[in-house]
Amino acid sequence: MINKDLERYIPIANLMAKTFGKNCEVVIHDLSVPQNSVVYTVNNHVTGRKVGQTFDHLVKQVLLSKNFDGDYAANYKTITEDGKEIKSSTALIRNSKNEVIGALCVNYDLEPMKNMKNFLDDFMKVEEEKVKEEVEPFNNVIEIVDDLIDKIITNTNVDTLKRKEKIELIKFMDNKGIFLIKGAIEKVAEKLNISKVTVYSYLDEIKKNEEER
Repeated sequence: MINKDLERYIPIANLMAKTFGKNCEVVIHDLSVPQNSVVYTVNNHVTGRKVGQTFDHLVKQVLLSKNFDGDYAANYKTITEDGKEIKSSTALIRNSKNEVIGALCVNYDLEPMKNMKNFLDDFMKVEEEKVKEEVEPFNNVIEIVDDLIDKIITNTNVDTLKRKEKIELIKFMDNKGIFLIKGAIEKVAEKLNISKVTVYSYLDEIKKNEEER
């Protein structure tokens, strides 16, 4: 069942999809359940997003983007598994306590418009990242990622986790860019009751296994 605070955004998602047509996909994420964050989609044929899936670009292309400001990052490029070029924008959703609880994502399929590119350059432009002044610290990015780590691990009994299960959790977080944040490895090690060295060894093992595929 969708969170009531997030449910309010369903009419907005529907409005955006209706306004910009079938090539505009809108997705609502519930970040209290990171592994299954997608709770609502419209026009999900654009990227194939389904309810129950996890987020893809939140950390790497939104929270760590130099264009991330005012709780949103707009007009960054993503590529679907079948090679389609997508223009994406993401805004964080906060509750009445100013806590980040979700995200509203817009994905626009640019493929049908390529034949009109000369006329639509301004619309299709993917902005280059702008260097901005140093902020304190990362516009609450560290706090947001720490909260994601807590939620990813919260629903597991750390004391009974087997080595393979710990590696799967670390692989999930690595894929989502969690470890790009300074101090994330130390925090995860503490939460899983293992050493920082062990986390690094698991990451090395994950990388080696992927290279052997």
